[in-house]
Amino acid sequence: MEKLKGLVAAPFTPMDARGELALDKIDALARLYEKNGVVGAFICGSTGEGVSLTFEEKRQVMEKWGKAKGGKVKALFMLGGTCLKEMQQLALHARDCGLDGISILCPFYFRPKSVAHLVEFCKLVADTVPEMPFYYYHIPSLTGGYFPMARFLALAEDQIPNLAGIKYTAQDIMDFHACRMFRNGKYNMLWGVDEALLSGLAAGAEGAVGSTYNYAAPLYNSIIEAFRNKDLAEAERLQQSAVRMIGLLAKYGGTGAGKAFMKLIGLDCGWFRPPVSSPSLEDVNALKRELEEIGFFDFCSKL
Repeated sequence: MEKLKGLVAAPFTPMDARGELALDKIDALARLYEKNGVVGAFICGSTGEGVSLTFEEKRQVMEKWGKAKGGKVKALFMLGGTCLKEMQQLALHARDCGLDGISILCPFYFRPKSVAHLVEFCKLVADTVPEMPFYYYHIPSLTGGYFPMARFLALAEDQIPNLAGIKYTAQDIMDFHACRMFRNGKYNMLWGVDEALLSGLAAGAEGAVGSTYNYAAPLYNSIIEAFRNKDLAEAERLQQSAVRMIGLLAKYGGTGAGKAFMKLIGLDCGWFRPPVSSPSLEDVNALKRELEEIGFFDFCSKL
């Protein structure tokens, strides 16, 4: 299976003023990615509010991305993590929409008791569309699935033939590196911690998934370029710019503030649905002033 290399954005699901899907904005997101050197879209994950969307809304988002992605952007869809039957149905729809891969979370209500149990659960979804690349989405801080991913790969290798890799949103560098080196780099290990991209690159990551790649892709592509050129001082300087930017994201609300950044680069994706809170207009204006101070508008993504 072809490996994703480079930046993969975790798209925001565009909403209108009433909190309903604004599917027409997806075309603009896909073109934004093409223009700013983003190679893929990891759709309806945490940033994309997958857990806040209805089954039918997920189908509609899939259909639109299937038409919008074009030939340069690969589209992976996060199916869910709790309802097996729903994920299997969505997997079939992802195939029919021409998407490039599927992913699921660790079940986060009735949790697996072991890595082996998790692999068995993933297999039930992956086998639904054996011709599609399957990625496991490892984000234990939200799911509670604190399982070693190196062990997951060892057990899944023979059971899930279409396993392509892992979206690794955790900071266990030792486990990530073990996964990266498993079977001489067999699996596509996608680093998922934007504020520590440089650490992921040092651990062998060739691809990375993140929410801030929506609006600051040029900065991160510069980090990757500096690392490849062995200019570690420059890579560290650029990574510090990302850390300052993400510090402001946290200051103004974390997840819910992400769409404020999109408004500030000129692509209004609405706001997050409750229970995620969104910043006030006053907060957005204050955020803009602080972003100007750190040079954000010099390295942000351009429409």
